[in-house]
Amino acid sequence: MSSVVDIRVPDIGDFADVPVVEVYVAVGDTVEVDQTLIALESDKATLDVPTSVGGEIVELLLGEGDPASEGTLIARIRADAVAADATVFEPAPPAEAPSPAPEPKETPAPPPAPLPAPAAGNVHASPSIRKFARELGVDLSQVAGSGRKGRITRDDVTGFVKGVMRAPDGQSGVPIGGLALPPWPEVDFEAFGPTDRVPLSRIARISGPALARNAIVIPHVTSFETADTTDLEAFRKTINAENADGPKLTLLAFAVKAVVAALKAHPKFNASLAGEELVLKRYFHIGIAADTPEGLVVPVVRDADQKGVLEIAAEMADLAATARAGRLKPTDMQGGTFTISSLGGIGGTNFCPIINAPEVAILGMTRATIQPVWDGADFKPRLVQPLSLSWDHRVVDGVAAARFLKTVQSVLTDFRRYSL
Repeated sequence: MSSVVDIRVPDIGDFADVPVVEVYVAVGDTVEVDQTLIALESDKATLDVPTSVGGEIVELLLGEGDPASEGTLIARIRADAVAADATVFEPAPPAEAPSPAPEPKETPAPPPAPLPAPAAGNVHASPSIRKFARELGVDLSQVAGSGRKGRITRDDVTGFVKGVMRAPDGQSGVPIGGLALPPWPEVDFEAFGPTDRVPLSRIARISGPALARNAIVIPHVTSFETADTTDLEAFRKTINAENADGPKLTLLAFAVKAVVAALKAHPKFNASLAGEELVLKRYFHIGIAADTPEGLVVPVVRDADQKGVLEIAAEMADLAATARAGRLKPTDMQGGTFTISSLGGIGGTNFCPIINAPEVAILGMTRATIQPVWDGADFKPRLVQPLSLSWDHRVVDGVAAARFLKTVQSVLTDFRRYSL
């Protein structure tokens, strides 16, 4: 006997009202267990949602652009075998009555009334969208919602910001963090020569407004330092030679441990600013910026203080591969306390990374190079690693930043110091 099963959105972390970006099935389709039904676009990642049962889709309740949260009903499937965690939908039995009730006369439903423009205090938006709007300084009563029943989505907020920034001369720009930005310049690029127009990637569309917010709201300062990693590099090569079949050990894995040592010694860098309070965290979850075809994402190595460099190297490799495949889960990118952005595999001499809010600092690394270093008697060729630390001046100052970098430097120069 077949049953009709409800398929709902599973646990997707702290996210709510995540937009549906792809729908892979239609009513009448036959699906197999674990076949993908829809794709959700969370912050910097796309999440495929599979079905836990196989069978025929008899009802589809989400479409492209619809918001979805944990527990949102996706579809109903007529299935022969029901999974243990599936919800079976069965109509309620008819109430007992001495005689059947007469069938109601069908009347056409009245056309839906037009939705009024949202008024102050009466906007339809989730708590996460309200928080996002507050961070951008956007008055939600001025934003038209495109979701169901006029609900305001993240795209509605970012679209409003872009529209105001493109406002004609004489109109005020969008207020962000108390600043009224001037309108974005309108230029007829084609008037100067041939052009090509390419849509922004999904990651760029999502992360762009957040990066702009972080760069504008946070008073960034960047400090620079170098570390002599000659001995550490020799040790790294020795370990890799001894563990040819194991995970490839990189300098970045050592940098994670060096950062943990610095965070323990300087707790204000392992914190977040929350109003007039500083939240000091006693856990060490290190975000590692990873390059993907769609753009930059930041998966998190959790409890890095409790893991060895080989375990960290293996975990980073798995996260990077998952990121490049576009299959990071929202939980893979949540809870970070500090971020490392490394360009060591590409090059460069130094750079000033943007802080990954709500963190208060970020470490930048470029490629280490052989340089002549004076040892008091002669110049010796040494492998020198450039380091840059962007920090939030509302929380820490230049002296604290210099001390933080000195701790990172000392550990990378002599890794034995990590155990002290």
